Amino acid sequence: QLQFVESGGGLVQPGGSLRLSCQASGFTSIYYAIGWFRQAPGKEREGVSCISSNGGRTKYADSVKGRFTISRDNAKNTVYLQMNSLKPEDTAVYYCAGRYYTGANPPLDYAEYDVWGQGTQVAVSS
Repeated sequence: QLQFVESGGGLVQPGGSLRLSCQASGFTSIYYAIGWFRQAPGKEREGVSCISSNGGRTKYADSVKGRFTISRDNAKNTVYLQMNSLKPEDTAVYYCAGRYYTGANPPLDYAEYDVWGQGTQVAVSS
């Protein structure tokens, strides 16, 4: 069964940092574009960031630009999301997802992805 396993979520104060990890389980993700998505209570799922299969192209939602950084280590089958300067509005369940795609323009639309993880909770509160 193809899936991703997320980790690294938790409770952090405003202005703090977290690093989320997303590891492929049961397959190699080197041919997959990977995206991070989040869903807050009562809101639609939204794209946060995505990275191409070789790591050469990244995209960010305007709300996280300059604060979040996506990266990947294909030798470890893992994608990371470094989140700095966290705000209360970043509170959500964060999901990673993959799409078999080796092109240079990975999508930031969750509907384009078909392999998902279970999610990890991020809470930003004082």
